[in-house]
Amino acid sequence: MPHRNVRIGENIPAAKHILAFAQTLKGGGVERALMRLSRGWIGAGRRVTLVIGNTEGPLAQELPEGVTVRHLHNGDYGSLVREVPAAVRDTSPDLIFCPGNHYTSVAGYCRVRLGRDCPPIVGKVSNALVRPDHHPALAWGYRRWLGAHRWFLDHVVAMTRAMAAEAMREMGFARDRVSVIANPLATSMPGAVPIALPQGRFVLGVGRLEAQKRWDRLIAAMPLLDDSEARLLILGEGRLHGMLEAQAAQLGISERVWLPGHAADPLPAVQKAAVLALTSEFEGVPGVIREALALGTPVVSTDSSVAVRELIEVPAQGDVVARGDQAALVAALNRWLAPGAVRPQPTGDNGGGDPVTDYLDLFDRVTAQRRAA
Repeated sequence: MPHRNVRIGENIPAAKHILAFAQTLKGGGVERALMRLSRGWIGAGRRVTLVIGNTEGPLAQELPEGVTVRHLHNGDYGSLVREVPAAVRDTSPDLIFCPGNHYTSVAGYCRVRLGRDCPPIVGKVSNALVRPDHHPALAWGYRRWLGAHRWFLDHVVAMTRAMAAEAMREMGFARDRVSVIANPLATSMPGAVPIALPQGRFVLGVGRLEAQKRWDRLIAAMPLLDDSEARLLILGEGRLHGMLEAQAAQLGISERVWLPGHAADPLPAVQKAAVLALTSEFEGVPGVIREALALGTPVVSTDSSVAVRELIEVPAQGDVVARGDQAALVAALNRWLAPGAVRPQPTGDNGGGDPVTDYLDLFDRVTAQRRAA
């Protein structure tokens, strides 16, 4: 595939070597997207180094062939913060990619520690910048932390136009320092262990079993559905597994709620589900929504991000309900579980553009600009 990348010589891209980092490979969406992007960058002829705290976890099998892994043997976040500057010194990358909001303190410390020797840093906005879960004092501090990002990130990538606008507003970035690039869509994984799917119609959730995702809302909705035979399948791992199982047991619906853990390839379940549900308190740009709509599966989501209504553009694709509005959540699920519900037409797209090439174009441009300066 021909590339439009900015070059520093006739055949040499400016960002030949890209370094990125992750705390663990336990299965988060940010880390999974990083694996896909890294695979594409390596396929385009770039060198990619990943600094990873702990390489154990389901995503270890998704590490792309040809990637250089610097394993810290420590999944502690503080260890990642401390060790990334040393990795940058040792490997001399042309550019650092910060794969999500969770990791921006790593990028900030790297800039402080290395000073003028720090290569340019591009950071991706992976989660909401306006957090409804923050109390006033924490929200005040968080806004000031976001405002500091423009001093250590050279450029920011948002995955939709609304998220880009939020980045400019909340982080204070000028328009020319913000780009819109979607995550690459998931593809089927040959050889992945197949998922045992429930018989009949089922609601699907995909994501970590953590407080942010608020799967308890979805479990609480199940006994209230018109279809008393519909089941719930949630694919993911996390600290709340036991609590969610206990909630289902207390509601008397244990046989209707399946929590089998991480799925290497969730796409068969996404395609078979009657509806995909996302009940999070806050999100960035949920990739699973785009993947469901690409396959023609309707979506019910809370208004957990400014990007959700960009993805679910029309009622024929799904419903967006207010966080905590259980009646609206139940009504939306009933609509798609009803006999004869018409599934949306598959979009089959990735929001425009080729994410791998778009990122490389950006990396080359940012690296060339830094060298020129």
